[in-house]
Amino acid sequence: MGARYEQDLSLALELAERADRINTRFFHAGAAVTVKADRSLVTEADLTTERELAAVLAERRPGDAIAAEELHGEQIQEGRCWTIDPIDHTNNFARGLPHYGTLIALLEDARPVVGVVSAPSLKRRWWASRGGGAFADGRPARVSGVDDLAEAHLSFAQLEVWSGRRLLEPLVGLVSEARWTFGSGGFLAQMAVAEGKLDVALDPTGYVWDLAPSQIIVEEAGGRFSDVGGCADPARGTAIVTNGLLHDLVLSRLRHG
Repeated sequence: MGARYEQDLSLALELAERADRINTRFFHAGAAVTVKADRSLVTEADLTTERELAAVLAERRPGDAIAAEELHGEQIQEGRCWTIDPIDHTNNFARGLPHYGTLIALLEDARPVVGVVSAPSLKRRWWASRGGGAFADGRPARVSGVDDLAEAHLSFAQLEVWSGRRLLEPLVGLVSEARWTFGSGGFLAQMAVAEGKLDVALDPTGYVWDLAPSQIIVEEAGGRFSDVGGCADPARGTAIVTNGLLHDLVLSRLRHG
Protein backbone atom coordinates (compact mmCIF):
# COMPACT_ATOMS: atom_id res chain seq x y z
CA MET A 1 0.00 0.00 0.00
CA GLY A 2 2.94 2.35 0.62
CA ALA A 3 3.51 2.79 -3.14
CA ARG A 4 0.00 4.18 -3.46
CA TYR A 5 1.05 7.39 -1.74
CA GLU A 6 4.62 7.60 -3.04
CA GLN A 7 3.99 10.63 -5.24
CA ASP A 8 2.02 12.42 -2.51
CA LEU A 9 4.81 11.79 0.00
CA SER A 10 7.36 13.09 -2.50
CA LEU A 11 5.30 16.27 -2.88
CA ALA A 12 4.96 16.67 0.89
CA LEU A 13 8.74 16.39 1.26
CA GLU A 14 9.18 18.99 -1.48
CA LEU A 15 6.82 21.30 0.40
CA ALA A 16 8.86 20.76 3.57
CA GLU A 17 12.03 21.80 1.70
CA ARG A 18 10.35 24.99 0.58
CA ALA A 19 9.08 25.70 4.09
CA ASP A 20 12.51 25.09 5.60
CA ARG A 21 14.14 27.62 3.28
CA ILE A 22 11.56 30.31 4.05
CA ASN A 23 11.45 29.74 7.79
CA THR A 24 15.21 29.55 8.17
CA ARG A 25 15.61 32.86 6.36
CA PHE A 26 13.10 34.57 8.63
CA PHE A 27 14.44 32.85 11.76
CA HIS A 28 17.90 34.32 11.23
CA ALA A 29 16.73 37.72 9.96
CA GLY A 30 13.81 38.19 12.35
CA ALA A 31 10.12 38.34 11.52
CA ALA A 32 7.34 40.70 12.53
CA VAL A 33 5.11 39.17 15.21
CA THR A 34 1.37 39.74 15.63
CA VAL A 35 -0.78 38.62 18.58
CA LYS A 36 -4.03 37.02 17.41
CA ALA A 37 -7.38 37.26 19.16
CA ASP A 38 -6.78 33.98 21.01
CA ARG A 39 -3.41 35.37 22.24
CA SER A 40 -1.44 32.97 20.03
CA LEU A 41 1.24 34.42 17.78
CA VAL A 42 1.57 34.68 14.02
CA THR A 43 4.67 35.89 12.20
CA GLU A 44 5.47 37.00 8.70
CA ALA A 45 7.18 33.65 8.27
CA ASP A 46 3.94 31.76 9.02
CA LEU A 47 2.02 33.71 6.40
CA THR A 48 4.72 33.58 3.72
CA THR A 49 5.24 29.85 4.18
CA GLU A 50 1.55 29.02 4.10
CA ARG A 51 0.96 31.10 0.97
CA GLU A 52 3.79 29.42 -0.93
CA LEU A 53 2.86 25.88 0.08
CA ALA A 54 -0.82 26.47 -0.70
CA ALA A 55 0.10 27.90 -4.12
CA VAL A 56 2.14 24.79 -4.96
CA LEU A 57 -0.73 22.53 -3.90
CA ALA A 58 -3.23 24.55 -5.93
CA GLU A 59 -1.05 24.02 -9.00
CA ARG A 60 0.00 20.41 -8.44
CA ARG A 61 -3.13 19.02 -6.73
CA PRO A 62 -5.94 21.33 -7.93
CA GLY A 63 -8.66 18.87 -6.96
CA ASP A 64 -7.55 18.59 -3.33
CA ALA A 65 -8.80 20.74 -0.47
CA ILE A 66 -6.49 22.63 1.90
CA ALA A 67 -6.92 23.24 5.62
CA ALA A 68 -4.20 25.37 7.20
CA GLU A 69 -3.68 27.35 10.36
CA GLU A 70 -3.45 30.94 9.22
CA LEU A 71 -5.15 31.66 5.89
CA HIS A 72 -6.87 28.51 4.70
CA GLY A 73 -8.73 27.19 7.72
CA GLU A 74 -11.71 25.02 6.88
CA GLN A 75 -13.43 21.85 7.99
CA ILE A 76 -11.97 18.57 6.79
CA GLN A 77 -14.25 17.16 4.12
CA GLU A 78 -14.61 13.75 2.54
CA GLY A 79 -12.03 13.04 -0.11
CA ARG A 80 -8.49 14.39 -0.20
CA CYS A 81 -7.44 17.31 2.00
CA TRP A 82 -3.97 18.66 2.76
CA THR A 83 -3.28 20.22 6.15
CA ILE A 84 -0.50 22.73 6.78
CA ASP A 85 0.85 24.21 9.97
CA PRO A 86 3.48 26.57 8.54
CA ILE A 87 5.23 27.04 11.89
CA ASP A 88 4.31 24.90 14.85
CA HIS A 89 5.57 26.33 18.17
CA THR A 90 5.52 29.90 16.86
CA ASN A 91 6.28 31.11 20.39
CA ASN A 92 9.63 29.34 20.22
CA PHE A 93 10.29 30.72 16.72
CA ALA A 94 9.48 34.27 17.82
CA ARG A 95 11.79 34.01 20.84
CA GLY A 96 14.70 32.65 18.83
CA LEU A 97 14.41 29.07 20.09
CA PRO A 98 15.13 26.40 17.44
CA HIS A 99 12.35 24.07 18.60
CA TYR A 100 9.79 24.81 15.88
CA GLY A 101 8.73 23.04 12.71
CA THR A 102 6.45 22.82 9.70
CA LEU A 103 3.76 20.12 9.76
CA ILE A 104 2.21 18.78 6.55
CA ALA A 105 -0.32 15.99 6.06
CA LEU A 106 -2.61 14.52 3.46
CA LEU A 107 -5.94 13.12 4.65
CA GLU A 108 -8.28 10.87 2.73
CA ASP A 109 -11.81 10.90 4.10
CA ALA A 110 -10.47 12.53 7.30
CA ARG A 111 -7.82 9.82 7.83
CA PRO A 112 -4.13 10.80 7.61
CA VAL A 113 -2.29 8.91 4.87
CA VAL A 114 0.86 11.05 4.47
CA GLY A 115 2.67 13.11 7.07
CA VAL A 116 5.86 15.19 7.23
CA VAL A 117 7.30 17.03 10.22
CA SER A 118 10.33 19.21 9.48
CA ALA A 119 12.40 21.10 12.06
CA PRO A 120 15.11 22.91 10.07
CA SER A 121 16.91 24.63 12.94
CA LEU A 122 17.27 21.25 14.65
CA LYS A 123 18.24 19.64 11.33
CA ARG A 124 15.56 16.97 11.85
CA ARG A 125 12.80 15.63 9.64
CA TRP A 126 10.27 12.81 10.08
CA TRP A 127 7.84 11.37 7.54
CA ALA A 128 5.49 8.50 6.81
CA SER A 129 2.89 7.23 4.37
CA ARG A 130 0.10 4.75 5.01
CA GLY A 131 1.57 1.28 4.59
CA GLY A 132 5.00 2.67 3.75
CA GLY A 133 6.54 2.90 7.22
CA ALA A 134 7.89 5.82 9.23
CA PHE A 135 11.27 7.47 8.90
CA ALA A 136 13.43 9.85 10.91
CA ASP A 137 16.11 11.61 8.86
CA GLY A 138 15.93 8.80 6.33
CA ARG A 139 16.24 5.95 8.83
CA PRO A 140 13.31 3.69 9.77
CA ALA A 141 11.57 4.87 12.94
CA ARG A 142 10.14 2.44 15.47
CA VAL A 143 8.44 2.90 18.84
CA SER A 144 9.85 1.40 22.03
CA GLY A 145 9.02 -1.97 23.51
CA VAL A 146 8.38 -0.65 27.03
CA ASP A 147 5.22 -2.25 28.42
CA ASP A 148 5.50 -1.28 32.10
CA LEU A 149 4.38 2.20 33.15
CA ALA A 150 6.91 2.10 35.97
CA GLU A 151 9.66 1.98 33.32
CA ALA A 152 8.09 4.48 30.95
CA HIS A 153 9.42 7.86 29.85
CA LEU A 154 6.42 10.18 29.61
CA SER A 155 5.88 13.70 28.28
CA PHE A 156 3.02 16.07 29.07
CA ALA A 157 2.09 19.67 28.36
CA GLN A 158 -0.38 22.44 29.25
CA LEU A 159 -1.38 21.62 32.80
CA GLU A 160 -3.91 24.45 32.79
CA VAL A 161 -5.83 22.76 29.97
CA TRP A 162 -5.84 19.39 31.75
CA SER A 163 -7.11 21.21 34.83
CA GLY A 164 -9.88 22.95 32.86
CA ARG A 165 -11.03 19.56 31.59
CA ARG A 166 -10.99 18.15 35.13
CA LEU A 167 -8.26 15.71 34.20
CA LEU A 168 -5.39 17.19 36.19
CA GLU A 169 -5.71 14.79 39.12
CA PRO A 170 -5.63 11.62 36.97
CA LEU A 171 -2.79 13.13 34.92
CA VAL A 172 -0.73 13.73 38.04
CA GLY A 173 -1.44 10.19 39.18
CA LEU A 174 -0.32 8.83 35.83
CA VAL A 175 2.82 10.94 35.78
CA SER A 176 3.73 9.87 39.30
CA GLU A 177 3.78 6.23 38.18
CA ALA A 178 6.18 6.79 35.29
CA ARG A 179 9.92 6.30 35.61
CA TRP A 180 10.76 9.70 34.09
CA THR A 181 8.74 12.70 32.93
CA PHE A 182 9.45 15.37 30.38
CA GLY A 183 7.53 18.67 30.40
CA SER A 184 7.05 19.25 26.71
CA GLY A 185 4.36 18.74 24.12
CA GLY A 186 3.61 19.04 20.44
CA PHE A 187 5.47 17.47 17.58
CA LEU A 188 8.84 17.10 19.34
CA ALA A 189 7.48 14.84 22.07
CA GLN A 190 5.29 12.95 19.61
CA MET A 191 8.22 12.32 17.26
CA ALA A 192 10.27 11.14 20.22
CA VAL A 193 7.59 8.49 20.77
CA ALA A 194 7.81 7.49 17.10
CA GLU A 195 11.58 7.08 17.48
CA GLY A 196 11.32 5.09 20.71
CA LYS A 197 12.98 7.81 22.79
CA LEU A 198 9.78 8.45 24.77
CA ASP A 199 7.00 5.97 25.46
CA VAL A 200 4.04 8.33 26.06
CA ALA A 201 3.28 11.92 24.99
CA LEU A 202 0.14 13.67 26.23
CA ASP A 203 -1.28 16.83 24.64
CA PRO A 204 -4.74 18.04 25.71
CA THR A 205 -5.29 20.38 22.79
CA GLY A 206 -4.46 20.81 19.12
CA TYR A 207 -5.98 21.39 15.70
CA VAL A 208 -6.07 18.89 12.87
CA TRP A 209 -3.04 20.52 11.22
CA ASP A 210 -1.12 20.08 14.49
CA LEU A 211 -2.02 16.44 14.96
CA ALA A 212 -2.58 14.71 11.61
CA PRO A 213 1.12 14.52 10.61
CA SER A 214 2.09 13.07 13.99
CA GLN A 215 -0.72 10.52 13.86
CA ILE A 216 0.38 8.87 10.62
CA ILE A 217 4.07 8.94 11.59
CA VAL A 218 3.44 7.42 15.04
CA GLU A 219 1.07 4.79 13.68
CA GLU A 220 3.47 3.76 10.92
CA ALA A 221 6.21 3.52 13.56
CA GLY A 222 4.07 0.98 15.40
CA GLY A 223 2.48 3.25 18.00
CA ARG A 224 -1.02 4.49 18.69
CA PHE A 225 -2.69 7.90 18.57
CA SER A 226 -6.12 8.80 19.97
CA ASP A 227 -8.10 11.23 22.06
CA VAL A 228 -8.89 10.48 25.71
CA GLY A 229 -11.90 8.45 24.60
CA GLY A 230 -9.76 6.25 22.37
CA CYS A 231 -10.92 7.72 19.04
CA ALA A 232 -8.11 7.95 16.47
CA ASP A 233 -9.25 11.22 14.88
CA PRO A 234 -6.82 14.18 14.67
CA ALA A 235 -9.73 16.63 14.42
CA ARG A 236 -10.91 15.85 17.95
CA GLY A 237 -8.30 18.14 19.49
CA THR A 238 -6.46 15.83 21.88
CA ALA A 239 -3.36 13.67 21.34
CA ILE A 240 -2.71 10.65 23.50
CA VAL A 241 0.37 9.24 21.79
CA THR A 242 2.03 6.02 22.95
CA ASN A 243 4.14 3.10 21.81
CA GLY A 244 0.90 1.11 21.62
CA LEU A 245 1.81 -1.25 24.43
CA LEU A 246 0.89 1.34 27.07
CA HIS A 247 -2.06 2.93 25.30
CA ASP A 248 -4.99 1.19 26.93
CA LEU A 249 -3.44 1.59 30.38
CA VAL A 250 -2.85 5.32 29.82
CA LEU A 251 -6.43 5.84 28.64
CA SER A 252 -7.78 3.93 31.63
CA ARG A 253 -5.71 5.99 34.07
CA LEU A 254 -6.84 9.26 32.52
CA ARG A 255 -10.51 8.31 32.46
CA HIS A 256 -10.75 6.56 35.81
CA GLY A 257 -7.76 7.79 37.82
